[in-house]
Amino acid sequence: MEHHNKSHVLHGRAGRHKVLFFCGLAYTLCLFSILGISIDDKSADRTAQTGQFKDAVDFVDSSVVEEAPKIALTFDDGPSPHCTGRLLDGLKKRGVKATFFLIGMYAKDNPDLVKRLFDEGHLIGNHTYHHVDITKKSDEEARKEIADTDKVISAITGEHVEYMRPPFGVWQKNLELEMDVMPVMWSVDPLDWTTENTDEIVNKVVTETEENDIILLHDCYDSSVDAALRIVDILQKKGFEFVTVDELILE
Repeated sequence: MEHHNKSHVLHGRAGRHKVLFFCGLAYTLCLFSILGISIDDKSADRTAQTGQFKDAVDFVDSSVVEEAPKIALTFDDGPSPHCTGRLLDGLKKRGVKATFFLIGMYAKDNPDLVKRLFDEGHLIGNHTYHHVDITKKSDEEARKEIADTDKVISAITGEHVEYMRPPFGVWQKNLELEMDVMPVMWSVDPLDWTTENTDEIVNKVVTETEENDIILLHDCYDSSVDAALRIVDILQKKGFEFVTVDELILE
């Protein structure tokens, strides 16, 4: 009985080897057919065939391109008439799209910046109208903070604001269903609002950031703008691709 079991396993392996052999042969013949290579020894030059086959294999291998690791750069508390424009200039130069969570009252005061954000392909999110902790507001007040910001932005862009970053990272779960907004938090926070030391901000971000991370910065401080552009330069050289947060969330 034991011998029968071993024999069965060996036959199974042999069968699999045959299948693999014929699959490999079929693949080779298919490549030959595509390249117009004859298998007739009388009329084919074997050296040329070998070279063509190698070229074909190299072509197949080179067509498999590894996808760059994606990360998202996000900015809170804008738009700022002093900083956001300079940041947009730098991002445009580098071919980077980011996500901006806007405070409603600042968006109302700076419609041209909101329009520019939208026109240049950045994702615009909601950050309440007055930058408030919505968990300390009544449901009615919290809804108004979000709705009023959406009203200001959509009047400029023509689109409903789908994403929301609650100030201080605190969120009322029921609002997600009531308001048709999706909360977006973060995974890398250099606390740029606490320091003007650009090197410190840059170092914290570039050493901590990994694939699919969401970086939190602010576009209302000169030091943060300077840091953001340096961060982009460093992480792009490391092979990261910057995308808007919806591309990470909806993958």
